[in-house]
Amino acid sequence: MSANSFLAFSKKQLTALSWWHKSSPYSSLDGLICDGAVRSGKTTCMSLSFILWAFYSFDGVSFAICGKTIASLRRNVTVSLIPMLTKLGFDCKERISQNMLEISHQNRTNKFYLFGGRDESSASLIQGMTLGGVLLDEAALMPRSFVEQALARCSVSGSKFWFNCNPENPKHWFYEEWIKKAEEKNCLYLHFLMKDNPSLSPKVIRRYERLYSGAFYERFVLGRWVAADGLVYPEAAKGKYTSMPPVREFESCYISCDYGTVNPTSMGLWGLHKGIWYRFGEYYYSSRTEGVQLTDEEYYAKMCDLAGNRKIEAVIIDPSAASFAECIRRKGKYRVIPAKNDVISGIRKVQSALRDGKILISPVCVASTKEFSLYRWEENATKDTPKKENDHAMDDIRYFVSTILDCGDESGFFALAAARE
Repeated sequence: MSANSFLAFSKKQLTALSWWHKSSPYSSLDGLICDGAVRSGKTTCMSLSFILWAFYSFDGVSFAICGKTIASLRRNVTVSLIPMLTKLGFDCKERISQNMLEISHQNRTNKFYLFGGRDESSASLIQGMTLGGVLLDEAALMPRSFVEQALARCSVSGSKFWFNCNPENPKHWFYEEWIKKAEEKNCLYLHFLMKDNPSLSPKVIRRYERLYSGAFYERFVLGRWVAADGLVYPEAAKGKYTSMPPVREFESCYISCDYGTVNPTSMGLWGLHKGIWYRFGEYYYSSRTEGVQLTDEEYYAKMCDLAGNRKIEAVIIDPSAASFAECIRRKGKYRVIPAKNDVISGIRKVQSALRDGKILISPVCVASTKEFSLYRWEENATKDTPKKENDHAMDDIRYFVSTILDCGDESGFFALAAARE
């Protein structure tokens, strides 16, 4: 590869690209750890470097490229990696049914298997393999058992480890065991910021700076391992996102629902006007407080009262509320969509929706307004965990945003989702 091929890379990215080469002062190390801000270019340079190293060192060897899921791995890594390799003269054949890339260059061929490390059971997927190296994209999002099993597979002489992640909680096992102990583990540690990606313009960087707040801003923009603490939505707690809708008739309406029997049930009525979703009505009932537990049929009647004569596109409901969802379906009046229920990702999306003015809360919604001022992060937790109290309206808001507003964690752009049952 010519020197001109590297002109688009920053000094730190070039280090990640070449650390393994025999001319590098880091070539004797066993691994590379890259963390830091989103969009800092660490994934691109690391994945390209991983392939170049594999062909510099091996022929006819198997490798693993791991992400939280196969889908996220393809989206984050292989979609951009394959065109880069093709331009550099590599022949790439993607065996989708085998979750494998077969890559050839100058009479050498290596195989790169794709693995998803979603949960503890994922460790069994990679057992039994013999690998020349492993690239772990989003390493902090994978279970420790999966990561350690992947590393244990690297028994080929000269094998190396490659880790890439965005910061999480400072008590996270990966931070404690690998980043803080990088020298002890014989690894090179590189910390990336957005300025280390020369392809980002100042305008784009400012957009990302507006995208996050609180601990997520410190992590994804400043690249720091910090704990999420205090109020989950501090600005909403101050009433910043409270507004009466300017109209009575809306372009589209949905209901979101967090269903409880002993725990409270919360329903929100949402209306779209000129690109803004207003929560302009709600129903909240706590059987503990009221001393009477309602049936599915009674909750359905309350939902109908909330909807009134409006056309409701669908009811977004907690996927665990099977009996109530079935009750709604049997009536045939409303379509039911199971809510997307990733808590931390959903909270980030709600924060973005509030900050970008995509959702506003009417002052008549007293239950959700109250919960905004009470909903807090667990203190001294080893991972981001909101307290399981004062969270029922917060959950139904999260269901609506995560399911109906399509908000990528890093894009900051929203669109109406064409949800289907």
